[in-house]
Parts: sequence; structure tokens; C-alpha cells
Amino acid sequence: MTKLKLKKKVIYQGIILLLILVVGSIIGLNFYNDYKYKQTYEYKLIEHGYSVEEAKSLVDYFKENEILDSLLAKEKNATILELVKEKYYIHKYLDRYLVYAEKNKDTSIKDVVAIVNVNRDYDFYEHDINTDIEKGILLNVNKYYTLPKDFEPMDISDISIRYSYAGNKITKEANDAYVSMWNAAKAEGLTLIVNSSYRDFTSQERVYNNIKASSGQKEADKVAARPGHSEHQTGLAIDVFEIGNQATSTFKDSPAYTWLKNNAHLYGYIERYPEDKEYLTGYSFESWHWRYVGEEVATIIHDEDITFDEYYSYYIENQA
Repeated sequence: MTKLKLKKKVIYQGIILLLILVVGSIIGLNFYNDYKYKQTYEYKLIEHGYSVEEAKSLVDYFKENEILDSLLAKEKNATILELVKEKYYIHKYLDRYLVYAEKNKDTSIKDVVAIVNVNRDYDFYEHDINTDIEKGILLNVNKYYTLPKDFEPMDISDISIRYSYAGNKITKEANDAYVSMWNAAKAEGLTLIVNSSYRDFTSQERVYNNIKASSGQKEADKVAARPGHSEHQTGLAIDVFEIGNQATSTFKDSPAYTWLKNNAHLYGYIERYPEDKEYLTGYSFESWHWRYVGEEVATIIHDEDITFDEYYSYYIENQA
């Protein structure tokens, strides 16, 4: 009888010990999990003032620890949450986005991102960047990116007088694409004509100085590029009109312009200075100015309704 009681006592003690071990393990695991969670960026962001949903969103969006650390180094800012949701957001520009958004409260977050991406938060011609000529047909030239004075495009070729006024030339690749585009337009009853194309540094200098002399520097900077900043020096740009409609003031209303807007990307050409995008390109709307970038890139720009400046910044210059 005594042995049976002793055996039961040992069993009870074993059960109690097991329960203590199980409960202790659960408590210990909870403490450990709590400790581990407090090491996560989600927890740190919540402690920093973000809501659980906001913290989860930021952690899901940013996989790099250094980026999350940079957010923790800043005061909580609701604008950051709006910025990171934008398709063309580039993290290295975060501080510039925040500064621009603060100074321009009426500007949409989408436009803040676009403006900063294309350097429009800097003054024209005061933030010079040497054009990467190794980019070939995708090199960027504008009021920030500048070509060397002696830059000359390779494989420059004359545009036949069948498709252009005499004396015009562009690179062979751009020329071949233009001829294909010209033939496609012709098949639909439209006859395109190029009246301006490649201009070297000296020729662009002459054009710019003539406008500056007659209308002042402000107007010259609005409608023309300073030498070294002109796309015409790349040998990839054409000013194209239609036979019988070659007025810059009316070409935008022509069937040829409508055709180009709908079809030029199929031949690798983009509208370089679109209407309502002056705040990004820095140039007045030019319905006649078309730039060769290749079919693939032209199609992306056309379909996403962005400027080449936006494309270059997001897809080329800042690709991870």
C-alpha cells in the first residue's frame, strides 16, 4: 500500500514538474518572441510613431535595412508614406522630395516625384551633368545634361530629299526608322517632311544667339537650347511637319500630328516636348520635335505617358 502511494506521489510530482516545464517553456518562448519582435523594423517604426499598418507597409516596401534605418533617423512624416507609393519613387531622392513638397504644398505628390526625378528642383543650366555618351541612342540631353562641344554622332547619314529638305542628316539607325515611319504615314495619305535635324555645337550656338538677340535670353531659353544642351546635336532628333502644313502654330491641329502621336512609337520615335509637360521638359510644347530612342523604349514612354526625362531617370540612371 505504501509503495502504491509513493508511486502515485512520484507520478503527481512528475506531472507537476512537466506542467511547470511546459508553462515555463511557453512563458520563455513568449518572452523570446517578444524580445525578437522588438528587434524588428516593424516594432521600431511603431515606436517611432507609425501605426501598425504604416509600419507593415514600409517594411514590405523597403527590403534594405539601410533604407529603414534612414527612415528611423528622420521624424515621422506622413509625406513619406505618400511618396513611397508612387511608381517612379527613387529612394535616394527622398530628402529632395521632402524639401520640394514642403516648399510647394499645392503640388501633387505624383508631380513632386516627377519634378525631382528630372532635376527640376534645380535651376536650369546651374546643375550641369555630363551626358553619358556611352548610352548611345538613349543618351540624355536637356537643360541639365550637356554634350561636349566637340561631340559628333557616329554613323551620321543624309536624309534623302524624298523625305526631307536638302541638307538634313541624322544617324543611320534613326534615318532608317524615319523612312519606315514616312512610308507608313504615306500609306495613309500623309506626306511627312523634315525641315531641321542634326546641328553641331556651333550651329546651335548661332540659333540660340539669334533668338537671344531678337527676343532676350528668357525667351531664348524657353524655345531653344543653349549650345551643348540641344538634342539636335545628338543626331537623333528631327523637326518634322507635313507637306502643306509647316507652321509651328498650326501643326498641332493637323492629321499628321495626330498620326505621329498614335504611331511614331512603333518606329522608335517619341514626342520629346509634349503639351502640358513643360514643367518637366523645360521647353514649350513642340508638336514637330521628335526624338529617336528605339521601338522598345518609345513604346514604354508612349504607353506610360511619361517624358524621356522621366524615363531616363527611373529606368536608366537609377536602376538598381
